[in-house]
Amino acid sequence: MTMALTGKTAIVTGAVGGIGAAIVRTFLAQGAQVSMIDVDQARGHAFASQLAAEGHKVAFVDADVSSFEACQRAYERITAELGGADILVNNVGISPKTNGRALRVYEMPPAEWDKVVDVNLNSVFYMTHLATPHMVQQRAGRVINMSSVAGKAYCDIVAAHYAATKAGLLGLTRHWAAELGEFDITVNGLAPGRISTPLLKSVPQEINDAVTRVTSLGRLGTPEEVADACLFFASDQARFVTGQVLDVAGGWLMT
Repeated sequence: MTMALTGKTAIVTGAVGGIGAAIVRTFLAQGAQVSMIDVDQARGHAFASQLAAEGHKVAFVDADVSSFEACQRAYERITAELGGADILVNNVGISPKTNGRALRVYEMPPAEWDKVVDVNLNSVFYMTHLATPHMVQQRAGRVINMSSVAGKAYCDIVAAHYAATKAGLLGLTRHWAAELGEFDITVNGLAPGRISTPLLKSVPQEINDAVTRVTSLGRLGTPEEVADACLFFASDQARFVTGQVLDVAGGWLMT
């Protein structure tokens, strides 16, 4: 038994960023074809062209997944090109900062709260709502939600909207695992810790150094390490694992 995904079709949201791009490449290396959704049109098309030139079968749609209508249009376009999804990775997520700092509840504009909830939580419902009818029909599927250790323990470098949405994904993962199990659809989640992505460049180095000091393995994680954990949940190796959320955090914020 291997973790090969030959013959499988995957959808990855937030596919252009550090973790998303690593998941895309990992899935492709294991034989999947991948449909990518991201709001960054220029980078998305460039990434898709690069992957196609390398001989991979990919599709890309630029979409703001905070809108159900945008998700629906994107889903229709990519499934018309590559077919229904066997695997859905709800990876997209944002964590706004102001001058490098997460705002406290009494400082946060309601519009910022709404945007984070729309992107981090509502989009997961939208995409899962759209992708699961095909999985139900074929009586097989994998849904993987990208939570965070910040959804499980207090983390002062993110704001309440991020923590709340990532905690919400824990509940959705457990509920959908029970709801969809009769169709042989597994639903699992990942809870990354501090991962070395381009996003961290906007954070003062002393913050990342402080996290490293209290991480058991003594370093930041890599996008590829998150992608490897995602591959496990997507593969037949995890065929009897559902409703679980796996920390990929090197021992940081262990609960």
